[in-house]
Amino acid sequence: MQLKDRVAIVTGAGGGLGRCHALYLAGQGAKVVVNDLTEAAAQNVVDEIVAAGGQAMAAAGSVTDVDAVQAMVEAAMKAWGRIDILINNAGILRDKSFSKMTLDDFRLVVDVHLMGAAICSKAVWEIMRAQSYGRIVMTTSSSGLYGNFGQANYGAAKLAQVGLMQTLAIEGAKYNIKVNALAPTAATQMTAGILSEEVLKALDPALVSPGLLALVGEDAPTRAILCAGGGHFATANITLTPGVRIGGGADAGEQLIARWAEASNREGETVPEFGFQQAAQEMASAGVEGPVAV
Repeated sequence: MQLKDRVAIVTGAGGGLGRCHALYLAGQGAKVVVNDLTEAAAQNVVDEIVAAGGQAMAAAGSVTDVDAVQAMVEAAMKAWGRIDILINNAGILRDKSFSKMTLDDFRLVVDVHLMGAAICSKAVWEIMRAQSYGRIVMTTSSSGLYGNFGQANYGAAKLAQVGLMQTLAIEGAKYNIKVNALAPTAATQMTAGILSEEVLKALDPALVSPGLLALVGEDAPTRAILCAGGGHFATANITLTPGVRIGGGADAGEQLIARWAEASNREGETVPEFGFQQAAQEMASAGVEGPVAV
């Protein structure tokens, strides 16, 4: 019961991975707001939680609907007086090769995954700042981190959530708001038809949810990307190589091609703590001293 009396919102929790997340958090003592597009789907999960002795409420609505999200947050605050955890899990797929993908399908997937996460995070942000405590989890994907055929829209949205995580973690640090990302591999309605039947059997979504405890507990890290599937856990990182200084001569482009192996050598690579660290490395290489940012 490590999350006893914590209040958690889980979006897209009427089934699949979101349902497993909601049940797991409730089992750890959290009071859970179960969000889904339909009231019935959300209420079914609430009933499961209550039957097991937990506390939960249903909140129907799309994460892209600002008014619906605000109403969900207000209902949680009225019932329980605080919001400690937000799991941005809601998502959809519209898979096609990029040549066949319509811009409407691209925009829709980005809207649900990225804008939905931003809308929900914005709705709880000031609450978390005021109480000096917050844990937000973005749901990213290996399709965003590494690419996947037929998922240009999904991959773009999922890596964009990592960028959102990086900045929110920096801005939330002094308020004890920790922001992380979960990259799950699970047998759900979204992955049916993408992964083989044999693989799907081994990827029970319930095996992913325990990873949340490390990301939302008292001693949670921040800016971590946790990859989870089949009971296996690993972390992914966005790194920066030491690189090589070439300068701005007329043949700089040609020199870069010639020295590409040196520029991309991963020995001594780092995980930057902030975006300006790239510029700091570049200025140090050029012999420029002093802070990069004002």
